[in-house]
Amino acid sequence: MKPSQSESSNPKQPAARMVVIAIDGTSGSGKSTIAKSLARHYDFVHVDTGAMYRAVTWHCLQHGADCNDAAAVVRAMREMKSDFRLCDGRIVMFINGADPGEALRSEAVTQNVSLVARIPEVRAWLVAQQRELLRFGSLVMEGRDIGSVVFPDTPFKFYVDADPAVRAARRAGDGYADQITRRDQLDSTRKVSPLVVPPGACLVDTGKNTPPQTTALVLAELKRRGL
Repeated sequence: MKPSQSESSNPKQPAARMVVIAIDGTSGSGKSTIAKSLARHYDFVHVDTGAMYRAVTWHCLQHGADCNDAAAVVRAMREMKSDFRLCDGRIVMFINGADPGEALRSEAVTQNVSLVARIPEVRAWLVAQQRELLRFGSLVMEGRDIGSVVFPDTPFKFYVDADPAVRAARRAGDGYADQITRRDQLDSTRKVSPLVVPPGACLVDTGKNTPPQTTALVLAELKRRGL
């Protein structure tokens, strides 16, 4: 059975009025902090696409699929049942009727998610699902290919980065046990939708400011761009 999805609410706005704010960047750069703040400010839906790749990875691990084996991952993905629900202003991906929750932060998922995310079939399916999320309303979507692949036509693009040491400390503080340099290398060199600075994106160095200062800078740029 192919993965499926369902919606838990009607669209907030007519499709012609939908807005997408794309937040791309490296691991631990502060994408989630910015995205959550923007979603609250504009009353948009927050979408963490990284959590979706983690959910697929979690499912594969739960069913004994070797994440180094692309064919095994694709088989496991096609056997799962998924749906996307709007929960407290954010999209949650349910797998076989369950929210993996904190299991997405497990070391096993963290160590394998980049392997799963580089598989073309996984990316193609999830990108299609991410585009469909506009049915829930305007979005603040964070990830590694939002402004370059998922919504390349949005005028509201940002690329977030910080010094590797700063990012590693943040990841540890968030409960993730991954190696920043390894994640950067895997994400930037994969053949399909590698991590790049999207054309037209505003570059944001989060290592030089507090979260409120960074959010204020992004809000000012969004205003300048007409939002």
